[in-house]
Amino acid sequence: MRVKQLRLIVTFQTTTAAMAMEKVCAERGVPGRLIPVPREITAGCGMAWSAPPDARDAVEKAAREAGIDTDGWHELMV
Repeated sequence: MRVKQLRLIVTFQTTTAAMAMEKVCAERGVPGRLIPVPREITAGCGMAWSAPPDARDAVEKAAREAGIDTDGWHELMV
């Protein structure tokens, strides 16, 4: 059984935005990965970016500088 841990979850209105986040974060070495949106959250598309909570500043900066529209920012045990 996998142990749940606190994660930063970023949601998007479109799959295109989620995939852009994956590309930008990979290029910049920002930690995280795409995951299905957790049931506790509703979002426009079914994909979300999951990262350690302490990476929030780097994730926000990457999204802002790349012009990626985000839908919501959450911290959840997943």
